[in-house]
Amino acid sequence: MTSGASSPSLSANSVLDDVNKAIVEQLQQDGRRTYGSIAAAVGLSEAAVRQRVQRMRDAGIMQIVAVTDPLQVGFHSQAMVGIRADGDARMVADRLSAVPDIDYVVMCTGSFDILVELVCEDEDALLQLLNGVIRQIPGVRDTETFMYLKLTKQTYAWGTR
Repeated sequence: MTSGASSPSLSANSVLDDVNKAIVEQLQQDGRRTYGSIAAAVGLSEAAVRQRVQRMRDAGIMQIVAVTDPLQVGFHSQAMVGIRADGDARMVADRLSAVPDIDYVVMCTGSFDILVELVCEDEDALLQLLNGVIRQIPGVRDTETFMYLKLTKQTYAWGTR
């Protein structure tokens, strides 16, 4: 992939320039926004915007996805699970990350070594995932489950601050 002066080569560790940040902000407002309308807003050609978006996607800097309301699509049981690990927590986190039904895994400090978010159809599915999968992973010492009562805010607009 070649890079020109108007569309620098990006890596996941690079700092976004102001134009790329503006493009990301446009897409955060509406992920279906056309390259033409983004181009007009940021002062580039449609082709330049298309190239920049593709480079950011290829570098893993951003994804363009549809975000659903879990309750509206049939997932009625949601929880954050704090996990304490024995041994190397990175190995436990890697094993948890390989579980298709777990969408969010983060290593952290504090009372827990790892946090995972579970979004399940019902309590039976959540119990099966917790007891039948998570607690069976070698290195998982104990868990504490925090059931969600109500989601009051979820936003993804922090990407360019």
